[in-house]
Amino acid sequence: MPIPVVLQRLLSGGLCLLLLNACGTVPPRSVDSDAATAVGEAKVTAEGNSTAEARNKPGDPLEGFNRAMYTFNDKMDRYILKPVAKGYRAVTPKPVRRGISNFFSNLREPIVMLNNLLQGKPADAVSDLSRFVFNSTFGIFGLFDVASKMDLPKHNEDFGQTLAVWGVGDGAYLVLPFFGPSNLRDGPALVVDWETYPPNHMEERSTRAKLLLVETVDKRAQLLDASDILDQAAGQDPYVFVRETFRQLRRNQVYDGNPPQAAPPAFLFEDDNPAPDAPKQRPENAPASSP
Repeated sequence: MPIPVVLQRLLSGGLCLLLLNACGTVPPRSVDSDAATAVGEAKVTAEGNSTAEARNKPGDPLEGFNRAMYTFNDKMDRYILKPVAKGYRAVTPKPVRRGISNFFSNLREPIVMLNNLLQGKPADAVSDLSRFVFNSTFGIFGLFDVASKMDLPKHNEDFGQTLAVWGVGDGAYLVLPFFGPSNLRDGPALVVDWETYPPNHMEERSTRAKLLLVETVDKRAQLLDASDILDQAAGQDPYVFVRETFRQLRRNQVYDGNPPQAAPPAFLFEDDNPAPDAPKQRPENAPASSP
């Protein structure tokens, strides 16, 4: 029986939300370094500003809409995605889950390769193609990640990052229903990513729907432990924390983990007027000078 398209997109959209909300486990070019940096910088930003100041921060003119969508997505995950993912992890052995994760990760290698080409990184594109070939053959349709053992690192590129490399600004922050944190650049780019994902063009709709459903549940299961970390780190206003984490994460991804450092404030280097010389004091036992 075919899975309803609405449920299919509901689950996949909720996954996107959790991938970004719990971006301490999102796999960018450098899995741990980029995500950890993003979470750390976002936490400093959220703690360094009062809630009122953070809400009025430039770049979030759609905050009313965004907060409503954030609440909707959070409840959808809490009552649908998370329980399903817990059941999946409870009944599926870890080696099987790892093989499923590798399989779907391998299916996305052509997308990553294409975006690396569009960004002018042919060496990374060749590496992505090699990963896809080796994992699809020696790794048995991608069930085993043999490419990583061959020193072929996994990259994470999407069309939103490609647009950023081409000079398109990120625009205002935007929370999409089902798809979670985004912005006015990355939101429309999701259409390109969706259309270039091979399973979305399978003629057999039933098989396609089942693949997308399994992928969504499997990825959400990978993030179960991260949910608790998010709850602990988010503080009193999770919306602000998620917003700043998303911004830092995307910045790290666009610059492949090496974003340019902001220049220090100019006032730190302003020349201060020299202090006047202190009057010389005569030693206590020194004789008074004669007139």
